[in-house]
Amino acid sequence: MNSTPRTAFILQIHKNPDQVNKFINQLISDGQADVFIHIDKRNYGNYIEKIVKSPNVKVLQQSIVCEWGDISQVDTTILLLKEVLASNNNYDFVCLRSGQDLLVKDGFKDFLLINKDKVFMNFRKMSEETLGFMKINWPKVTRRRYTAVHPIRVYRRILLRFYSKGINISPNKNKWPKDYSFYKGSQWFSIPFEVAKYIIEFLEKNEWYYKFFENTLVPDESFFHTLIMNSHYKTDVVHNNLMFLKWGETLSERNSPQDLTREDIKSIEETDHYFARKFDQNIDNIVVDYFANKVKFGRSSLAKRDEDLIIIN
Repeated sequence: MNSTPRTAFILQIHKNPDQVNKFINQLISDGQADVFIHIDKRNYGNYIEKIVKSPNVKVLQQSIVCEWGDISQVDTTILLLKEVLASNNNYDFVCLRSGQDLLVKDGFKDFLLINKDKVFMNFRKMSEETLGFMKINWPKVTRRRYTAVHPIRVYRRILLRFYSKGINISPNKNKWPKDYSFYKGSQWFSIPFEVAKYIIEFLEKNEWYYKFFENTLVPDESFFHTLIMNSHYKTDVVHNNLMFLKWGETLSERNSPQDLTREDIKSIEETDHYFARKFDQNIDNIVVDYFANKVKFGRSSLAKRDEDLIIIN
């Protein structure tokens, strides 16, 4: 019997269940991982029966509407973390991913075993200029995604401009400790199981923390980063979320990862990242199938190399 702890992957999904299944199969093919899934409430009824059935796959019964820029992104992740803990399994890592991700490089399980105490996430300490995201009370209508010129985008810019001049028109009046610093980064992470337990235990004992973030802007890019970087786990954090992204260049796309296509395969494989996003089978199914069929979570990169040598010989 394999004594190596399994890894828990927590996925937030909202579209393309067939594509999601390909990602799930990458993760569970060798029996070394369990997958916990939250389906956005708007698609839950349509997708619940389409997700692959396996003892290693758990779809949350509780489902919420998960919106960009809103605390619901954080709520979804918390629900998934609690489900992992409720399973009473002793995992090595908990990895947050989306349904539009794929594994793109073998050897990730080996990598986790070697780096068993490390926290992998992108982060940076927030400057005074960017603290408006945290210290302004953002109305619900402002916490939505607008990809073109829109009055709300102009309004957000005005609020931030005033804040930078020392004028906070709508201050966040919730409690915040003076000795806590703010951190920001991509929401996707891979954290040791004990860190996942720490997060939930901290939130249960410190209700003020969640309350502060409730009406901040894009809290999923700061909530967990700030919590971890103000804890004793700070020294274990590696500034790398192991994710390949291709960013847009236009005004409407520059803050968003772009859809990956077959033309990106070479660039993806030339990096050291184990995951990439975002993929969309309706944009290019060839690149989805390429990685889905080629890469598996539990497969050693050395084993794959030996396999390739055997084929060549």
